[in-house]
Amino acid sequence: MTDEKQEKTGKPNPLDPPKSASTSLPTLNFATFIFSLNSSALVQLGMIEDPMTGEKAKNLPLARQTIDILSMLEEKTRGNLDVDEAAMLKNILYDLRIQYVKEKA
Repeated sequence: MTDEKQEKTGKPNPLDPPKSASTSLPTLNFATFIFSLNSSALVQLGMIEDPMTGEKAKNLPLARQTIDILSMLEEKTRGNLDVDEAAMLKNILYDLRIQYVKEKA
């Protein structure tokens, strides 16, 4: 909802952060989206703690799915990314695939 709509309906947009929120979120762009998926895969591989539970737990099928999503994004965005974005995605995929193979063995 835009501010104009909010004024008419009196209802805030539930997707907007609270005005009193002290937490600032990073700017949403392709890199932060890819880093978010990378972090999810690292949690699923059991390499870092789940921020919700504070524990490490492996879920290899879910890790594989997240890696496949990143791979699909690489394929579908080929030719549309700048050099840095393409390199970042390639490197993240390489690292995740290596770690997945190590965990699978």
